[in-house]
Amino acid sequence: MQYISTYHSPIGKILLAADETGLTGLWFDGQKYYANHLDAEHKEADMPIFETVQKWLDIYFSGQEPDFMPPVHLLGSPFQICVWKLLQQIPYGQTVTYGELAQKIAEERGLAHMSAQAVGGAIGHNAVSIIVPCHRVVGSDGSLTGYAGGLEKKKYLLTLEGIL
Repeated sequence: MQYISTYHSPIGKILLAADETGLTGLWFDGQKYYANHLDAEHKEADMPIFETVQKWLDIYFSGQEPDFMPPVHLLGSPFQICVWKLLQQIPYGQTVTYGELAQKIAEERGLAHMSAQAVGGAIGHNAVSIIVPCHRVVGSDGSLTGYAGGLEKKKYLLTLEGIL
């Protein structure tokens, strides 16, 4: 069973979803793939995980780097989960390119090449935005591209982290 809660951020309302294992979703209202992987049957509930996530988000939106990580339960294909785990390794206040992530996956899998577009597709379906920091991925020229929550939100998050 999944449970939901709402968080009001400086850049809009956020839907949180979790199961007994951890956070399964964090979506801005109206974002692409909104509530993807949310069970049809779910209920609103006060759960300790939501208190932890809300505390993390409060610290983050105050312009500081949280010093803890809420438990996350990634739901997706093996390839998507591989990409999302790499996203979790991007340090606060830093960016990487889609190509750099693709190269890292290729190396880990012993492949000569990995498509940056395939990596971008997996990143676009990240259901736990901000905490799994897909906003820290930029184009090869440093341009802000592809954020399911919208480029204005991506710009806000990168500015908050001191990147822009």
